[in-house]
Amino acid sequence: MAILRTVAKLGLAKKLIDELRKPQNQQRIKALVASAKSKRSAPGRRPRP
Repeated sequence: MAILRTVAKLGLAKKLIDELRKPQNQQRIKALVASAKSKRSAPGRRPRP
């Protein structure tokens, strides 16, 4: 049973890596990161101690 779970995880990881290599997905990821950074540094938020 554990072997099947491991194989499934490896298959999902390979699919994820293949998708991340595509240029259109890289652009989407960069946009998400930029959005998250801008939300983090938004005025009015208290800095973390």
